[in-house]
Amino acid sequence: MSANAKRGQPERDAGFVRERLSAMRSVLIAAAVVLLAFVILGALPLSYALFAFTVVAAAALIRPGPLPPAREIPQLAAPDAPLQAIPLLDAVISGLPDPAIVVDRDGRVIAFNAGAATIAPALRRNEPASLALRVPEVVDAIRRAAADGGPQHVEFAERVPVDRWYAAHVVPIDAGAVPHGSAAGYILLSFDDLTPLRRVEEMRADFVANASHELRTPLASLSGFIETLQGPARDDPAARQRFLAIMKTQAARMARLIDDLLSLSRVELNAHVQPQTRVDLVSIVRQVADALQMLARDRSVTIAIAAPQEPLVVLGDRDELTRVFENLVENALKYGASGQRVDLTLTRVGGTAASGEAVVAVRDYGPGIAAEHLPRLTERFYRIDVGHSRAEGGTGLGLALVKHILSRHRGRLAIESSLGSGAVFTVRLPLAPARAMAGKT
Repeated sequence: MSANAKRGQPERDAGFVRERLSAMRSVLIAAAVVLLAFVILGALPLSYALFAFTVVAAAALIRPGPLPPAREIPQLAAPDAPLQAIPLLDAVISGLPDPAIVVDRDGRVIAFNAGAATIAPALRRNEPASLALRVPEVVDAIRRAAADGGPQHVEFAERVPVDRWYAAHVVPIDAGAVPHGSAAGYILLSFDDLTPLRRVEEMRADFVANASHELRTPLASLSGFIETLQGPARDDPAARQRFLAIMKTQAARMARLIDDLLSLSRVELNAHVQPQTRVDLVSIVRQVADALQMLARDRSVTIAIAAPQEPLVVLGDRDELTRVFENLVENALKYGASGQRVDLTLTRVGGTAASGEAVVAVRDYGPGIAAEHLPRLTERFYRIDVGHSRAEGGTGLGLALVKHILSRHRGRLAIESSLGSGAVFTVRLPLAPARAMAGKT
């Protein structure tokens, strides 16, 4: 090797080190800015951000291997070269739980994570984000952020294939943090899925509207009869007795509605807690049938029970399960009375007591239910015939309450019916495990 080459080697080595240090500084600055942006957006806790930056800094300070020969030293990109994705940026974006996209100030995609690909499957690097997003509100927010450097917040809805709502946070990143001193800069887009909140809000609004309507009807009836008794019917004993009977019926209807609402709220509050008390379904169903014998006689309906000799023990809340079968049997008596018979069948399926299920079927032989109504029967306040339901004292919450109680007990409800063939409501509950039954005295 010539003397000139020997003298030039240290200079090239020193230049390479300077370039590596410069690149390292740019990476650390970019990491700090990106993590700070995530903390400001609330997408990443401060403690996680500090930990991530510490890991990046430690990795950057690890001494590299032997320096390559002069001819193998990589050249840094020119300041006017197109922006490329940074490995650190890719890693941070990919680790975020929410959809996130990084674009340059021209709207070209630099990096994105799997969540963003779910929202916009057509996302491609170095292509305009507008081609994949096709959301005017977001595109305008990117333009405003690039123009004035201020963060933007917009909300938008996607109607295809299903209705979904999102909030987009558009935050410019300091141009000085971009590697190689590029003046283009980055813009970070993060998305919050508002769909669950919107659906809960819609359900709340519908529930309040329906509950208000259900309470308003008997209240209006009570108010009207009170005014009549205070006026024209003041001295009419026959009218007074008739009106008082109607008022008692309406007051009882309001009491049932309030009781169902409170029961539904209690069940939903404890939906995540499975009951652990051993109860026998055979005794519960027989108790319910005995309690409803008066209603059955009034409607000339016979209740027939077919049950095994041994108990069907499940883990459950006795009062809640009693409410389930009261609602199902009472519905069968009220709406299937024309069949003159209601069958209650209890069976054990699925092998041993430790792994099987208890199945209770409530069958009526009434007019049946049209197929289009079956999927909605467990919705709150849904009725096939509103007038008939109110005449029978129904609140529209019975089957909704049944569904929520069975869900808490890790059970299922199946409904089978067709016009003219009656209806079968089948409850399936897991049997108590053997170790729980072994302690039974």
